[in-house]
Amino acid sequence: MNKHTSFCFLRSARAGAAGWLAAGLLLAGLTGPARAQFAVAPATSADDRALLAQMARDYVEPALANALTENAGGVLRPEVVMGALDSRLRLSPCPRIEPYLPPGTRLWGRSRIGLRCLEGPVRWNVFVPVTIKAWGPAWVLRRPVPAGTALVQEDAEVAEMDWAEQSASVLATPESWIGQQAAFALNPGQTLRENMVRPVPAFDRGAQVKVKSEGTGFQVVVSGEAMGVGVVGQTVRVRLNGGRVVTGTVRDGPLVEVRL
Repeated sequence: MNKHTSFCFLRSARAGAAGWLAAGLLLAGLTGPARAQFAVAPATSADDRALLAQMARDYVEPALANALTENAGGVLRPEVVMGALDSRLRLSPCPRIEPYLPPGTRLWGRSRIGLRCLEGPVRWNVFVPVTIKAWGPAWVLRRPVPAGTALVQEDAEVAEMDWAEQSASVLATPESWIGQQAAFALNPGQTLRENMVRPVPAFDRGAQVKVKSEGTGFQVVVSGEAMGVGVVGQTVRVRLNGGRVVTGTVRDGPLVEVRL
């Protein structure tokens, strides 16, 4: 990837990552009764499964497309894959059927759309399975990366992938994964996600570290033994040479900062 391509991807991916969060919140809020733009639909036969599936599709596609366009800057391309109702279902005829998003349902990955009969001899309620895909640029591994190995730029390349294939967030920018450590063995073709990397430890458990404390007009630095793995920005316990145990924040190098 050349520098121009990397820059363009970085800029668009940042917008997409931030925008998709807003879009996800918007979609998650589409619960309860169907909104005005999804008017109650007539049906001649409630047992027409193709018609029911189309009702569900007509309900979800505009909402999904609008949310992604307005909140994700067009970086992600939605795809709706409708499932099928249980073939054993026998539904009574219904002249008015309303599609809706069940409370707590997210339009992300495997989901479902509700359909309920508002008029008819039997007021039924069913759910149509649906898979929501969100296609967009993502970092995909080019080669195997052993567990514990720090990732470098050459390990991955940009490709269009389904962000909604897994629940873990996609690592959209190079800064979010370059220099990070593989949490487990990674394979070519995998999309880099948050659960796949972790910060490289500044020191291991049992390492000798410096502990720094500062106050008004003074600074104290002593030595101690780390009681856990130290990751920059996270807390760790240290046993000082005198036996006292303190908790501080890991800084660059084998240094732990303790607030007085």
